[in-house]
Amino acid sequence: MKKLNAFLLSFLYLPNSFGIGVNLDEAKTIKADKIKYNIKSEELQTSGNTEMTNASGQKIKLKEASLVKLNSNVAAKDIELWLGSNVYIKAKEINKNNQITTADRAMFTACDGCDSFGHAWEITGNEIIHDENEKMIYFHNAAFWLYNGNIPIFWLPYYDMPDPSVKYKSGLLTPSFKSTSDMGTQLNIPVYINISDKHDLTTTFSYLTDENPLFQLEHRLNATHSEFRTKGSFTHNKAGENRWHIFNDDIIEMGENTRALIYIQRTSDKTYLQKYGFYNYQPYLDSGAKLEIFGQSSYVIADTHIFQELREPQGNQTISSGNILPNIFGKYQSDPFFKETYVVFSGDLLGVSSSKQSSQRIIGEGRIVSPWTLWGGNRLTASIATRYDIYNFENTKIYENNTINNSYSGMKSRFLPSGYIEWGLPLYDIKNDWTYTLEPQARLTIMEHTNKNNVFAVNNDSAGRFLSDTTLFSDNRYSGFDVWENGNFIDYGAQWSAFDNKNDISVFFGQTYDFNTQDDNDFNDNGFRNGFSDYVGRVSYNRDLINLSTRFRIDKNDISLNHIENSAYIGRNNTYFSLGHIWDSNPLISNKDTHEGIVSAGLQLTKRINVRGYVFYNMYEHLFQRHSAGIFYEHPCFYLSFEYRRDNAIKEDYRGGTTFQFKFGMSIDGKHY
Repeated sequence: MKKLNAFLLSFLYLPNSFGIGVNLDEAKTIKADKIKYNIKSEELQTSGNTEMTNASGQKIKLKEASLVKLNSNVAAKDIELWLGSNVYIKAKEINKNNQITTADRAMFTACDGCDSFGHAWEITGNEIIHDENEKMIYFHNAAFWLYNGNIPIFWLPYYDMPDPSVKYKSGLLTPSFKSTSDMGTQLNIPVYINISDKHDLTTTFSYLTDENPLFQLEHRLNATHSEFRTKGSFTHNKAGENRWHIFNDDIIEMGENTRALIYIQRTSDKTYLQKYGFYNYQPYLDSGAKLEIFGQSSYVIADTHIFQELREPQGNQTISSGNILPNIFGKYQSDPFFKETYVVFSGDLLGVSSSKQSSQRIIGEGRIVSPWTLWGGNRLTASIATRYDIYNFENTKIYENNTINNSYSGMKSRFLPSGYIEWGLPLYDIKNDWTYTLEPQARLTIMEHTNKNNVFAVNNDSAGRFLSDTTLFSDNRYSGFDVWENGNFIDYGAQWSAFDNKNDISVFFGQTYDFNTQDDNDFNDNGFRNGFSDYVGRVSYNRDLINLSTRFRIDKNDISLNHIENSAYIGRNNTYFSLGHIWDSNPLISNKDTHEGIVSAGLQLTKRINVRGYVFYNMYEHLFQRHSAGIFYEHPCFYLSFEYRRDNAIKEDYRGGTTFQFKFGMSIDGKHY
């Protein structure tokens, strides 16, 4: 039958039939070998090859047609429909009965014309049904193909998807596959559930051949001034254990100057995230809330933290030993009241609590900062500060009388005045399109000479100090507030740089000197020695595709290398080589050297195909910690990847193994299925 009436034009015009349409009156052009039109019956007949196009460019091709304005029953053979610039249907026969359109022996693609050689992907089926009321397309005996049907991907007896007119639609998403040496093959079947335009969730059922099923949930909600994100998973494994995790991240805007954040990171045990592939090598999980209030020259941050440790203790490693309930920090900076001189007031309230001990701390500080630019370009900054600390300890480990008291309870306070004067002299010269700068710099810091009695808490918020180029010339060279510098010291160094319109070179070298001589055993693990410290420095070079840098610490006595960090990045986008390396002869983390490196590389083979991989190698233990490699195909209409990963970590019931993962997905107008 080659009769076609006006409703078939809804394939072209109304967003009801495969996502398109107007009526016959809105057709822009009708081309045919021969056209007849009956004025009385308003019937249009064509013979030979027929093509109809509307104003938006949507079109239909067939052999012959008979079109009547009002009719709900349609049938046609050998028909081709372009439902958009890239959405295309071809069928041997199409029948329409009211709101149901059926295409037999049909092919559907949303990637028509994306490549000069044909469709990037297409779905064929014995039968394709479109329901205008539900705005859904149903495929029976569906086969997924790449590139004009030449490369088969997979087959499903039944598949459905929303038509292109639908912005959000609940339904099955494209499954993914993964194979691990620990838990066998894993098939992930995700289901998308749309609640509203701003509210949806994705549930995923994962079948594992060597373990019990895994259930995952991801929830998303966008409110007018807020957004809420939650991810979680659960399984009851073959050992009879309930294992799970939940990650939550909420942002609530409470006005132009106020914002609240809620974050939850919890898991059933130390190895669950690693074992089931949710682990990003984080050392601990952090849950809590934060309130941020900003003014023109001030801010207040109140936050709480509840930690869950994932690391195994080793050596003298410092790990989170309590929960922070709460921490309130505020800062106010005044306008200049004399020249550029200004005042800074800050306060900090901290509570640390664990199962066996707790402590509370209040810190108040006032500081005057006065920067000056003098003759010859000399820059001088003077500052004086006063700080007062009040502590309340309950069964807490503290320093007392040069020893460690493991269970102190009571109040302690201390008054900590300090001040500094900092000098710098920027010098520059220009020769042959190059600009050269040299800036010697020195800072003299004067503060009360304290001893270990003024350290107070062992495990509050200070894990010690680590001398580097970044801690020189800073107000506090420790990682927290509890540990206080031991008397007067001077930082000094110089930075040299050279740059033109393509190149940028920078070199820094410096040292610190403590006037109050310390015993070599005090803080000698991080570059602070008796009087003179180790030398610290950095060197960097940048040019278009190249970024190189190194940071180092050199022993002042024998000029041996104590610490070095190297990084290199060469390339752009998906073609690159990256190197990261660190070596430390006396690290904080354990009683052995740290010596490890990460190498990653990528190569863009074609416009859409690239390969990427990385290797993390522990050179101290001569062990590959982890490595991965994969091939990725990225097309505007679909994505395809195959990745190999290997993890050699061993922790409790987790034994690192090999993972193979395959991903495939289609894209229609930027939406993934």
